[in-house]
Amino acid sequence: MEVHFTPEQEAQLSQIADHNGTDTEQLVKDAALRLLQDDARFRGGVKPGIAAAERSEFVEHAEVWANVEKILQY
Repeated sequence: MEVHFTPEQEAQLSQIADHNGTDTEQLVKDAALRLLQDDARFRGGVKPGIAAAERSEFVEHAEVWANVEKILQY
């Protein structure tokens, strides 16, 4: 697989890689792998919610916002 960036984007990635003590290729690879992990975790978290909705099990609006506020405190 090849990914192409503009020269400006390459310079930005190189700067970030240097700051993190790695090379640009490893930086981009690590970012892509994190994306895959985050996507898998998100999809895994959504499945139980969909199953609950199909069983007509819903969370009240106030409880949803309480959970969001709890998450945002971290």
